[in-house]
Amino acid sequence: MPRLNRIVETALYVDGLDRAAEFYEAKLGLMPMLKTRTLIAYDVGGQNVLLLFLRGASAETQASENGSIPPHDGGGPLHIAFAVDAAELPAWEERLAQHGIAIEGRMSWNRGGTSLYFRDPDGHLLELATPGLWPNF
Repeated sequence: MPRLNRIVETALYVDGLDRAAEFYEAKLGLMPMLKTRTLIAYDVGGQNVLLLFLRGASAETQASENGSIPPHDGGGPLHIAFAVDAAELPAWEERLAQHGIAIEGRMSWNRGGTSLYFRDPDGHLLELATPGLWPNF
């Protein structure tokens, strides 16, 4: 059977790209690789891409001279986790506090990892996770 190597992109759907950009860029320090009227693509750690789509803007096939992308969209509060070094977790906690971002939960995992949970402006549950969460992380 052919092998899947990794997840390249993760997508969230937001109600306002400007508001989302201010949060992900100013508060989480992500750098955009692409900005359009319906999408922002962020580099995450030089290995992954976080796509923020304007909710409803991709609900129809997007066609160009290079091909087409089938419709997709999402609703409700979704969840993603960002990997962080254990030594940097206190600095992240301080940064979130400085930006008025409430930590909604904390979990100490049996494998030794720790997770902090908070929300973005669209209500998505974001997680900062240290190694020891999963057998492969």
